[in-house]
Amino acid sequence: MQDVCPSMSKAGSNEAESSGPQVEKAQKVAKSALGTIWTQLQPFVIGGGSGMVATCCIQPADMVKVRLQLLGEGSAGKGQTPFAVARQIIRDGRFLDLYDGLSAGLLRQATYATMRLGFFDRFQHFFVVRAEAKGTTIGFRERAAASLSAGGLAAAIANPAEVALIRLQSDGMKPKAERANYKSVVDALVRIARSEGVFALWQGSYPTIIRAMSTNFGQLAFFSESKAQLKKRTSLSDRKVSLGASAIAGFFASFFSLPFDFLKTRLQRGGSAYKGVLDCAVKVAKTEGLLRFYRGFGTYFVRIAPHTMITLVVADYVTALVKKAEEKVNED
Repeated sequence: MQDVCPSMSKAGSNEAESSGPQVEKAQKVAKSALGTIWTQLQPFVIGGGSGMVATCCIQPADMVKVRLQLLGEGSAGKGQTPFAVARQIIRDGRFLDLYDGLSAGLLRQATYATMRLGFFDRFQHFFVVRAEAKGTTIGFRERAAASLSAGGLAAAIANPAEVALIRLQSDGMKPKAERANYKSVVDALVRIARSEGVFALWQGSYPTIIRAMSTNFGQLAFFSESKAQLKKRTSLSDRKVSLGASAIAGFFASFFSLPFDFLKTRLQRGGSAYKGVLDCAVKVAKTEGLLRFYRGFGTYFVRIAPHTMITLVVADYVTALVKKAEEKVNED
């Protein structure tokens, strides 16, 4: 027994000594894996959160924009202004009616903004890596390709939330007997799928995708390009560069996307007035004029530009904070 005990003690000591480095190595591998996963998910998480913050701020303007587009289809309803529509909403209901559809709007950002900003970051990163391998840098063409691809892919996935948002916001315009009285975005999604079929949730998906691509192009491609040019040609601080670039992006996002947003809204409200995108565009042009596609541009710009600025500035700010935190952790 005396001979065995020392040998067992020695063996146990050797195992402990050998297991120490193995445990440390396993911890490093796990930490590295988690870091890689977070690096991939970070732009999606930050993008979705930033979009949701912006939506909470801009929801009333979005509600007025939708009502203005749907009010008096055909030749009726001309002369209505955003302020008149807002006053009417408050007069007929309550101030909180301006936040109808907020749950659907947040769901849309949780899906659409998360994916479009996340995909844009990943797609742009791909172009950056490829350019660096060739000893060059990316330009506007690569940024445009990344933004268009990210916008189209994200819109296709998030279209059901978009349909629910439009239905919630337009339901209050119908006579009381014809209202669906949706309780929430989930209720709207379930009832639309049951009564009209699952594919109804992708109603108007084509103009939604085109609109998303045009919005993303005007927003992300111009934001990224403007940041690069402002940093190159001015001595502005990073915060001012981000703010200025986001303002430029807000204008171009509004300009490129409003006609498609208009068609999307008309098609997604339900009913069978239009057979498709082209039919809707032709009928509107004939009965209401070509300028109808840009009716409410002021309201749309007031919604899109601040939403763009809030989303991109918040995303930039949070990304910078996360980067500093990661650098501090790595130093420790």
